[in-house]
Order: sequence, then C-alpha cells, then structure tokens
Amino acid sequence: MTRVLSLMLVVWLGLIAPVAQATEENTQEQYISYIELKPFVTNFGSADDLRFLKAEVTIQVNSSAAHHAVNAHKAQIRNDLVFLFSAQTDESVGTVAAQQVLAGKALELIQKTLMEEEGESYVSDLFFTSLVIQ
Repeated sequence: MTRVLSLMLVVWLGLIAPVAQATEENTQEQYISYIELKPFVTNFGSADDLRFLKAEVTIQVNSSAAHHAVNAHKAQIRNDLVFLFSAQTDESVGTVAAQQVLAGKALELIQKTLMEEEGESYVSDLFFTSLVIQ
C-alpha cells in the first residue's frame, strides 16, 4: 500500500511540476510593467535662442529584475537623459518624426547604461507621455 501511494505521489508530482513550471514561464513572458520617471525640464538651443523642453517619460520593462535594475540606476538614467535633452536643437525636436528619433536615442541611452551596469539592457520601450517645447 505504501509503495502504491509513493508511486501515485511520484506520478502526481510529475504531472504537477511541468504545469507549475509552464505557468511560471508564461507569467514571466507576460510580465509588462511601466516605470514613470519624474518630468524633465531643461533648456536647449544656443544662448541667442534659448528654448525649454519639458518631457514626461515612461519606460516599459518585461520582468521584475528589469524593474529593479531601472530603479537601482534611476539617478544615472535621469542624468543621462537630461544631458541628451539639453543637447537638442530646434530641428531635432521640431517634428513628430524628429521626436520619435529622440525617443529612440533615449531608449538606446538607457539600454546602454543598463548594459554597462547590469550586463543586460532590460528596457524594451520608451514613451513620451508628454512633450512640451517652448
């Protein structure tokens, strides 16, 4: 009787473990989270034609490890983005297409920072939830 129960337990665990593992893998694949950064306000342009840019940025991550990595390096990420935004010109923010290019540069900058610090780029997308230029 004990041998039969042990065999049944082994069979039952053998059936449950793959299901639990598959569920865990699906959860990791379906994980999507967004991290909103505090708004950026910076000036750009020349001394003769000083302009201001206010950007609200949201970062998309696909794992809790990515979420943790972004939060751990948020100060450096913000610093790098401020320098990127302040280096812009009227042409590089003047159209929607130019703003999309800027968003791509910002994403690459964050991915590069995380690759250097964590060994993985982690961030899958970046969105301007608001972009005001004066």
